[in-house]
Amino acid sequence: MIKILIADDHAIVREGLKQIVTEEADMEVTGEAANASELFDLLEKDCWEIVVLDINMPGKSGLEALKEMRSRNINVPVLILSMFSEDQYGIRAIKAGAAGYLKKVSAPTELVSAIRKIVGGGKYINQSLAEKLAENVDVNNKKALHQNLSDREYQIMCFISFGKSAEEIAEELTISIHTVYSYRNRILEKMHLKSNVELTQYAIQNKLIEI
Repeated sequence: MIKILIADDHAIVREGLKQIVTEEADMEVTGEAANASELFDLLEKDCWEIVVLDINMPGKSGLEALKEMRSRNINVPVLILSMFSEDQYGIRAIKAGAAGYLKKVSAPTELVSAIRKIVGGGKYINQSLAEKLAENVDVNNKKALHQNLSDREYQIMCFISFGKSAEEIAEELTISIHTVYSYRNRILEKMHLKSNVELTQYAIQNKLIEI
């Protein structure tokens, strides 16, 4: 039996993922976490064949949780789920130690095959992400400005580009509005941009968000 641990802060998403695998005789969701703290509590208590981890959770993000798993030598393979572009966020996920990256909209048709491939020892990445990874290791490839951002800065940049307000971002990430503005100023400085409009234009031009 493939024991699956799902970490996502939305109960309705967890339920949807459970429904996708419910018809598979050899798969079962035996653990659910709504945040990183609950995830690590469960990882200490039991063993799983795979963790399906949302990239956006309140407090510690999925990428931060993944990096902590690796620093603690918790070697359960991780499939990252995200609403964001595979081409860009996927690179960060794979570099952080994920065994696969899947957009949430693709989960109904690809989740089961992704889990099987990863549990079988492989990695689950689509062709577009594979090409981006190949470009990324090219030493002659100029480093894009957004690659200078930390994972949290990148996450907030994506939220801003999607048109979320500081209040909405603060609530989503359970941080203060002041902290959101501090991150925004740091992002603009690192990327040599002057406004949210320029930031959004950059994200669209570099296919960091889909329109």
